[in-house]
Amino acid sequence: MTQNTRLFKKTLLAVTVAMASGQAMAAGFQLNAQSATGIGRAFAGDAVIADNAAVMARNPAAMALFDKMELSLGFESITSMIEVKDGRYCPGGICAIGSDFSYDDAGDTSIAPNIHLIVPVNDKFAWGVNAYSNFGTKTEFDDSFVAKEYGGLTDVKSANFGLAGSYRLNDQWSFGAGLDLVYGQGTMKRELNGMSKPLLDVDGADGWAVGFNLGTVYELDENNRFGLSYRYSPEMEAKDDKGQKITLPLPDMAEFSGYHKIENTKFAVHYSIQYIGWGAFDQIEFKNLKDSILTGSYNKDYQWQDGWHYAIGGTYYLNNDWTLRTGYMYDTSAQDSLTSVSVPDSDRQWLSAGFTYHIDSKSNVDFGITYLMGKDVDVNESTPNPLLPGSDISSITATTHADAILFGLQYSRSF
Repeated sequence: MTQNTRLFKKTLLAVTVAMASGQAMAAGFQLNAQSATGIGRAFAGDAVIADNAAVMARNPAAMALFDKMELSLGFESITSMIEVKDGRYCPGGICAIGSDFSYDDAGDTSIAPNIHLIVPVNDKFAWGVNAYSNFGTKTEFDDSFVAKEYGGLTDVKSANFGLAGSYRLNDQWSFGAGLDLVYGQGTMKRELNGMSKPLLDVDGADGWAVGFNLGTVYELDENNRFGLSYRYSPEMEAKDDKGQKITLPLPDMAEFSGYHKIENTKFAVHYSIQYIGWGAFDQIEFKNLKDSILTGSYNKDYQWQDGWHYAIGGTYYLNNDWTLRTGYMYDTSAQDSLTSVSVPDSDRQWLSAGFTYHIDSKSNVDFGITYLMGKDVDVNESTPNPLLPGSDISSITATTHADAILFGLQYSRSF
């Protein structure tokens, strides 16, 4: 790989869309990083509300609800607080005195930008382009962490570049479809105390994959509408400079949303149910491993389960200048019987609030904030010995807890 190619990839990653380097803000390592507006209502109704161009990331058919060109651009800040407590490390199956540990600084803060553009062609057709991130996570444990083969560095980044179109069939029905070009990058490093070689060292493996999304909108009347969307996420294969490969299965997603503005009031209620096919995330495959204890191929089992989001929110149209919103989401864990220190996960609750300030009739600024509350999860992991099949290098038990604070800022304009 030439130096210019490396520079191009680094520049692409830096200037288009931030590929989440903080702990994922939803279950598994899913990101909801499409809009600040969505953060302010816990993404309740986001597949159909269509108050700015970011809706195309959740449902391409909703582009048919716009009669002017729309642009939205913004960013999200993700601050995760990850704690590992009541840990016990047992090398070689021996839990010696002094093997207890705790760790309260595995989280991080990251920035995730996004941009969306919708262009109506006529009263039937519209097209749009966007860039944002759907998946990402990072946990990092420093050299003082006693169980390095479990902590270490886990860093998954992604960028989604979308092209979509919509068609309005009649006053009630609209349909949409889009293509997703997904760029992914992954790093996983694990060490063993006292060993000269790392257990696993795959650094900056990257690759491309293609997915697609479909959607429909049904408008009962001007104050009531429903949206349904489906996104196919591809299996991602990434390769680093050494030729080492990571194969990462990504989940498909489906979402149903509703929006209802209460007649003769300034209030609207909206809701969403989203399915995330984390059951496809059975393992991460590593191939062509070099310069580490694990050579050749290695599969890390995860055996996750499908996840669900249940969100409800409200919007209050205060006046011509201000729109206020709030929301609540319950987000189910992707992890089942197998749990992990490196990617802590649990059922989570979202408490969200936000507002829109209308600068004039064509432009506005959105702000949203969410406090995400996780639960304590018991972890019991072991590392198989590659030299002695059927035995373990070590095992750990611990309790993990992950919370997060999210806020977003966004500018939208019609032309």
